[in-house]
Amino acid sequence: MVKNQGIAVRTSEQKEAGQEAAKYLIDIKAVNFRPNEPYKLTAGWASPVYVDCRKVIAFLEERRAIIQLGVDMLNRDIAEEPDFVAGGETAGIPYAAWISEALSRPMLYVRKKPKGFGRNAQIEGVMPEGSHVLLVEDLATDGGSKINFISALRESGATVSDVFVVFFYGAFPGASDTMANAGVTLHYLCDWWDVIAAAEAGGYFTPDDISGVRAFLADPTGWSKSHGGR
Repeated sequence: MVKNQGIAVRTSEQKEAGQEAAKYLIDIKAVNFRPNEPYKLTAGWASPVYVDCRKVIAFLEERRAIIQLGVDMLNRDIAEEPDFVAGGETAGIPYAAWISEALSRPMLYVRKKPKGFGRNAQIEGVMPEGSHVLLVEDLATDGGSKINFISALRESGATVSDVFVVFFYGAFPGASDTMANAGVTLHYLCDWWDVIAAAEAGGYFTPDDISGVRAFLADPTGWSKSHGGR
């Protein structure tokens, strides 16, 4: 994957790894196709497809394989080795724990907002000033939800240049500009094009389902608006 602020550009090798990760997600039924009953995503987009990366926590073999693919990618693509791995509340926390263990780096987690009592902490853990932190989340749509976590880490004295997610929708506009404006690079293991390729290769879904998803990917913003999304 080529280093570049915004969205990291993947090599053909990384795309192969992405399809492998996508197959694991399909196998554990974390991938959902529902063109006729769209999902409403957190960012407000309507989508015929949804990935539930939280399911990965329940499947040891697939979890270990996905984390190893992610760690291999991070070891190749991140120029500065992180001092800490931070998980975003809540879905990013288990992924941060697994990756911090694999990288032998201590872990933090970041609340969506200060907890409002006690130390009123938003960052949980112990982090020296100037620490370089890798932010880990389960997935990204347009990247907007990552800014809160990045800002909280920086306000606590960290430097943040890289974000890792298992799944990136790779469809909705704004993600590249959002990440570039934040001064970070988003690294991702797989996207919907990887899912389509893995689904077609394995015959996992019906031709109608595949066709419906392709129609969405051809014009995601138009599809979203015509189905009640932003």
